[in-house]
Amino acid sequence: MYITTGDKEAASLVQRARELAAATGGTYVPRSRTSLPKLLEQYGVQEILVVLKGRARLFRKDASELEFHPSMGFVRAKRVLRGEPDPMLEAGAVMEGDTVVDCTAGLGSDSLVFAVATGTQGHVIACESSEPLYTLLLDGMSHYESNEPDIDQAFRRIELRNRDHLELLRSLPDRSCDTIYFDPMFREPMMDSSAIKPLRNYANAHALAEESIIEARRVARKRVVMKEKRGSAEFDRLGFQVLDRANAKTLYGVINVESGS
Repeated sequence: MYITTGDKEAASLVQRARELAAATGGTYVPRSRTSLPKLLEQYGVQEILVVLKGRARLFRKDASELEFHPSMGFVRAKRVLRGEPDPMLEAGAVMEGDTVVDCTAGLGSDSLVFAVATGTQGHVIACESSEPLYTLLLDGMSHYESNEPDIDQAFRRIELRNRDHLELLRSLPDRSCDTIYFDPMFREPMMDSSAIKPLRNYANAHALAEESIIEARRVARKRVVMKEKRGSAEFDRLGFQVLDRANAKTLYGVINVESGS
């Protein structure tokens, strides 16, 4: 993964870009007032991560730029801090102190909500197989700052892994985590979702394999949860019980490991 800065190559940004490259095995390249399309051409790469003050972006020619931001995850996290319910947490029976594996981290919005809910004694592992997304997440989770210190600290507590989720699940002991969560790219895109559209250029688009669910059931102590569009055939294919919510376009499917169903 190639990493650079914005046009203004402040020393702090150069240092941050270099440290990110070292942490991920990527390559730092100086911007030198070169346009991003020319940098892609110069190094023969498909995308480049741009470190900017207070944020970072993924750039790919002929695609929308993708910037790290928790989006609705921030709003949901604030609600959880106020003691309000969250449908994802209810589906996963997530409690303070729990261990949760988010198998499809994306931009980390759900991982953030899990980290807030499980608290300082909990443990959230966020797995992202896409190297560009993983690099964006690693920088974003480390440097994101808001007016909510509890949310910023929750981001820092997340353990981020750049692995295929099936490979990760196979490596975990039986009944070692409370909840395993999947939010794969929907088989049929939600065309009205402007936040998800740029993500599709970088995220793993493969459907979940049945073996992933088998491994998740082995590892989970309480629940395996999947988010999908209303009416998706994936719920039946993979053996999830759908928790219906009136007027919701997306629903959560649950496999209750505790009850054996």
